[in-house]
Amino acid sequence: MYILYGSANIYLPYSSSLKDKRKIIQSIIARIRKRFNISIAEVEFNDLRQRGKLGFAAVAASYGEAELFLTSIKEVLDLHLDDIEITDFDYKILS
Repeated sequence: MYILYGSANIYLPYSSSLKDKRKIIQSIIARIRKRFNISIAEVEFNDLRQRGKLGFAAVAASYGEAELFLTSIKEVLDLHLDDIEITDFDYKILS
């Protein structure tokens, strides 16, 4: 069994309100949850309109599956690069 956990700090330069920010962040979260059963939530900077931090965690049967989860998270974040900038992406995979 492998445990994947981490966080992604994101900057939303075009967000003019908390409503805009939540729309983008909820879109990212929904897409990741729909594709895989990964726990993900906004964990910090809830009251700032241009910053966000997403925390994620998943349990995988193999190391390859954990890497697949990680790749899918990165792909979804990359799909939103028109709206966000990833300032930090940190993760760990434990066995």
